[in-house]
Amino acid sequence: MDKLIRNKKILVTGGAGFIGSNLIEALLSQENDVVCLDNFATGKHKNIATFLGNEHFRSVEGDIRNPDDCIRAVENVDIVLHQAALGSVPRSVKDPVTTNSVNIDGFLNMLVAARDAGVKRFVYASSSSVYGDHPGLPKIEEETGNLLSPYAVTKKVNELYAGVFAGLYGMEVIGLRYFNVFGKRQDPDGQYAAVIPRFIKSLIAHQRPEIYGDGLQSRDFTFIENVIHANQAAALAPAEAMGTSYNIAFGERITLAELFYILRDNLAQFDPAIGKIEPVYISERPGDIKHSLASIDKAARLMGYNPQISVREGLKKAISWYWENLK
Repeated sequence: MDKLIRNKKILVTGGAGFIGSNLIEALLSQENDVVCLDNFATGKHKNIATFLGNEHFRSVEGDIRNPDDCIRAVENVDIVLHQAALGSVPRSVKDPVTTNSVNIDGFLNMLVAARDAGVKRFVYASSSSVYGDHPGLPKIEEETGNLLSPYAVTKKVNELYAGVFAGLYGMEVIGLRYFNVFGKRQDPDGQYAAVIPRFIKSLIAHQRPEIYGDGLQSRDFTFIENVIHANQAAALAPAEAMGTSYNIAFGERITLAELFYILRDNLAQFDPAIGKIEPVYISERPGDIKHSLASIDKAARLMGYNPQISVREGLKKAISWYWENLK
């Protein structure tokens, strides 16, 4: 990886979450000073516990919905990596008001705080959900359809606000449309857990994982190390790459049924009994996209994004971590 942030002061919002804590770990290893802003609603204290003794790390417990917390966190910061959000399409369907408050009001508070503090670069997490019902594959940044969930609406609004702040205030803002990120520290618990840690936890416990629908829906799963690379590439990209959003994925898709068998077969190497488990198919969830596959050409061309770890390689790494931490 040739794009590494060094000797900067960086704010990672949502830093106690899955993606945020992995970013912090990488950034601290590269001689940066890192500030974590998190309200621990979904983030976990254990995700940042190993950083607390590091003199180059500071944890700010606060909420992006509170402007004063945002102002406090961005002080003397060079780069903001904004990961804080209330994720999950199903959660947004159940509670659109809270999703809107965190993902839109909180996002705007962070933009304003960063603008007023003179932050040089603002990189934020968008989502593949902004493609909605557009049938085209692979997904190309300029071609989106009707949005299918409140969560997707919030991420689209983030992109609109980012574009306005870039145009009005000259801010260097860049959005990353994540495609189904997975890896160590992703929470396997709760009704809104992502599919990969949920499947892994069930299999380790010798339980039959539930697959929504027929299992033929496909996803472009993206390993966390590729996302870390993308954030650094975005933070260091030339000015002409600013003011837009980019697909962050590997550019390969697998079905959920295929995913299940890959996970099962890899885990069976640790515990042969897992190899006999079959999934349970249940009703589809409202708001879910049927197929997802990204074109990463724009990100490669304009910001030097070059993912190195395939889905299958990433799954092996993730399985090893979960086996050590869940069994």
